[in-house]
Amino acid sequence: MMAFLGTVFVGLIVGLIARAIKPGDDKMGWIMTIVLGILGSVVAGFVGRSMGWYQPGQPVGWIASVIGAIVLLVLYGMVRRRG
Repeated sequence: MMAFLGTVFVGLIVGLIARAIKPGDDKMGWIMTIVLGILGSVVAGFVGRSMGWYQPGQPVGWIASVIGAIVLLVLYGMVRRRG
């Protein structure tokens, strides 16, 4: 249960930072912000570790998570504009 709450908290922080860095108005609620942060962390973690850029637990993982969330936020905006 604590791992789940930790994941949600990290997702919220990463999602909020990504939304603050990326310009524009991304209309999404708290739940979508948390999902954005979690997915950004998962994607960035997978890519970073598979490319050998960093290992789990290194501080650079936070930066990669935020970058991953920003990329997903840009993709979300592109898909949303089309529909």
